[in-house]
Amino acid sequence: MEIVFGDVTLGVKDDDREYIFSYQTAGLESYRKDGKEWLCRAPKPSFWRATTCNDRGNGFSARSSIWLGADMFIFLDDVKIEIDGKNFALDDVKAPKNTLLLSSSYRSASTVSVSFIYNTATTSEAKVVVKYTVLHGRMRVDFEYIGTKGLPELPVCGLRFIMPSLASSYDYTGLSGETYPDRMNGARKGTFHVDGLPVTPYVVPQECGMHMANSYLRINMDNGQIIIKKANDDFNFSLLPYTAEELENAWHQEELADARRTVLLIAAAVRGIGGINSWGAEPEEKYHLPSDRNYKFCIYIE
Repeated sequence: MEIVFGDVTLGVKDDDREYIFSYQTAGLESYRKDGKEWLCRAPKPSFWRATTCNDRGNGFSARSSIWLGADMFIFLDDVKIEIDGKNFALDDVKAPKNTLLLSSSYRSASTVSVSFIYNTATTSEAKVVVKYTVLHGRMRVDFEYIGTKGLPELPVCGLRFIMPSLASSYDYTGLSGETYPDRMNGARKGTFHVDGLPVTPYVVPQECGMHMANSYLRINMDNGQIIIKKANDDFNFSLLPYTAEELENAWHQEELADARRTVLLIAAAVRGIGGINSWGAEPEEKYHLPSDRNYKFCIYIE
């Protein structure tokens, strides 16, 4: 693999794949496969799901509203880089010191890891680590939210990718239909195909489209595709044309903007939907997401 040490970026080229990691935008700024760009902005940790009818009924969204701000804004605390086993501090790879590496042996490598360490925009702050490891032919993504006491329960915890155009369809191996931690028993295991990016047509737009316990996801777009596979445990995902904030902001379906992008959320943990015996009923305790626990996932992107 070829390494490019930019002033505020680190570039990696691996045959038909190109990656640009940005210290300025705090993440993986560009991922190109076969000449096609798959990102329109750097992936960021995500903590919010659009309010459901049950959330409104039991007041959960109000109690946990701090996570809406954390979903929209986050602080970059540090960046760590490892090239073929050698660790580099951020100052070593940024201008002006990056010029010292332009003719070094580290211009090529077999593995490159870039870790972004974030602090949430909450009081107290929680820490999130997202580590990208570029291997030949694929990239490994390790996500970990580090539990912090004194914060309200989380609606969801994961990493959000926003793609520049709409996916035409997707295929996944996991559970049939829309599933949540407390809505899994009626699903069947298998491989499924979904056309477009369907949004459940609730009168008031809200959280929808989650798929639990998956081992494989293929996103099809403009004669190109990317594949996501589990690295160890199954992963959870949603694939929609809107962010949680866009769904949250619309009072009715016709107020949603024209769909133009693909929003992929890989979730380390998802709060249950609730509503066991009435609208507004809380999910069972085992389906809550306390903020003082650690949540993590690991996937491969090919």
